[in-house]
Amino acid sequence: MDDSWKQDPRLKSMSREKIELLTRFSERLKSADKNSLAEALASINREARQKGLSFNDQETALMVSILSAHMPPSEQKKLSLLKMLAKKLAGPP
Repeated sequence: MDDSWKQDPRLKSMSREKIELLTRFSERLKSADKNSLAEALASINREARQKGLSFNDQETALMVSILSAHMPPSEQKKLSLLKMLAKKLAGPP
């Protein structure tokens, strides 16, 4: 399991509570099968809301990076395509 996300510079500006939540999220993904990744994401989202935590765009991108690191290559390809389409739909910056 790759824990390189823990070295991401975006973590420096994140609260300890959020980092702990992301660590638990990563741990859940280690034991989740590919069919339950969406449930793992929903679970961590519920936990964040219960604690009154919200994530900005950079923090959300980090969470997606953690999630995609545990996806099979075919699913990573789908995610990349979805991100590209979302950017195009959002229009010019």
